[in-house]
Amino acid sequence: MTKNKVNIVLVGGGGHCRSCIELIESTQKYTIVGILDLPEKIGEKVLGYEVIGNDNDYLKYKNLNYSFVVTTGQIKSSRIRKRIFKKLEEIEADIATIISPTATVPKHAEIGNGTVVLHHCVINAGARIGDNCIINTASIIEHDVKINSHTHISTNAVVNGDAKVGSNVFVGSNTCISNGVSVGDEVVIGAGSTVISDIVEVGTYLGTPAKKI
Repeated sequence: MTKNKVNIVLVGGGGHCRSCIELIESTQKYTIVGILDLPEKIGEKVLGYEVIGNDNDYLKYKNLNYSFVVTTGQIKSSRIRKRIFKKLEEIEADIATIISPTATVPKHAEIGNGTVVLHHCVINAGARIGDNCIINTASIIEHDVKINSHTHISTNAVVNGDAKVGSNVFVGSNTCISNGVSVGDEVVIGAGSTVISDIVEVGTYLGTPAKKI
């Protein structure tokens, strides 16, 4: 293991894991020990990193003082990512927050535990982002935005100033959420949508302006 780097275990070996591996490598702060995934995938490799165990191994690696990050993706539902995160919290594991060196994150923004901020994102002053979120490539989170936990803001999405986005929300690529708009919990917003008024009801929304489908 490389001296002075934090040993980290990734949980989930799919497509999002590939993005996270490159992200983690770019920070030069971590040594990736391996990946935890389904039992039948043990021994397989993702970008050269081996699947070394499954969900039953959280405590084993926690007791070795390794950190964790949830690298399972979130398309529409946050259910799996949230379950993994809660299990890690229950054993008091260290869950890393990973921020790309190419992202702009001012000292006046707050980023929650286990959240990953990918390349070329811009997060402005006063923004507050909860735990276990994905802030995906080139998305923009403007000033004083609040994003609650277990939410995925997809690639190139824009959340404008003073907007509020609830928990367990999926915001599709190239979506724009207007200033001051509130989006409730458990909402899915399809790619390329424009949200210009509050969304209160659980459901899937699409279009310009975004409407429930």
